[in-house]
Amino acid sequence: MSTAAASEAGTWKLGDLEVNRIGYGAMRLTGNGMMGNSDGTPIDRDAAVRLLHSAFEQGVDHVDTASFYFSPLRSANELINRALASWNGDVVVVTKVGPGRDPSGEWLTMARPDQLRGQVEENLRQLGRDHLDVVNLRRNGPGTASIAEHFGALAELREAGLIRHLGISNVRPEHLAEARAIAPVVCVQNSYGLDWRRADESGMVDLCREQGVAFVPYFAIAGRRREAPAVRERDARVHTVARAHGATPAQVRLAWTLHRGPHVLAIPGTTSPGHLAQNIAAGALRLTEEELALLDRQV
Repeated sequence: MSTAAASEAGTWKLGDLEVNRIGYGAMRLTGNGMMGNSDGTPIDRDAAVRLLHSAFEQGVDHVDTASFYFSPLRSANELINRALASWNGDVVVVTKVGPGRDPSGEWLTMARPDQLRGQVEENLRQLGRDHLDVVNLRRNGPGTASIAEHFGALAELREAGLIRHLGISNVRPEHLAEARAIAPVVCVQNSYGLDWRRADESGMVDLCREQGVAFVPYFAIAGRRREAPAVRERDARVHTVARAHGATPAQVRLAWTLHRGPHVLAIPGTTSPGHLAQNIAAGALRLTEEELALLDRQV
């Protein structure tokens, strides 16, 4: 497959902000591990800016980040700030609040509703902005506990002008209903991929489509391996489809998620310029009904 602009996958609106469906996830800029708990070497700052500029040049116009994406040497927000300071185009920045880490990197308990303003302001400072485009309330852990008080606190910050649009992350359908009763929800960000389809089992993917809400999978390529480094593809179905298109297995996995509906966005992360171009090109990959049926079979 040749490279293609991010616009090849089409667009979706996050509220009034229209973005290309292929975006970029900034977590890996701090290292290879989950949310900065790195087992790899963080990218050089200048290289990170060049990588982000390359993404923007190829049509990526939204990035996913968080103030808790940091390692001892790198902060994803700081790198994004640097890149945007020397970029003339419009880029939507989507961040998240709820969990937190102390300066040593240790995880803190889920923020109380009255602590969310501090987290929002921290993102504002790090990103160098006077308002945040989209803020996701990231629910911490499993279960069905109410998010109303936390989401209500963010809705107040939206009314105050610190936040433009709101989303939710790591949630169930009942949380979406609860949040939408308080304020508009523009996106749901959940773990989802070919090998990890709980969002199908719960009906969340279809529910988001019906309600005009973007569904944004994370770990769409890694699946059950989550933040683990890439390994050789073991799924014969993926190899079969990849060979038919001259594509990589990772591109097939991304394309499969995008085929779930026009409301599904992608935020793959990488520090490799080559993998970045491949991820963006996955938006131009059109799978046949037979290929989708093959990939959809449970193994």
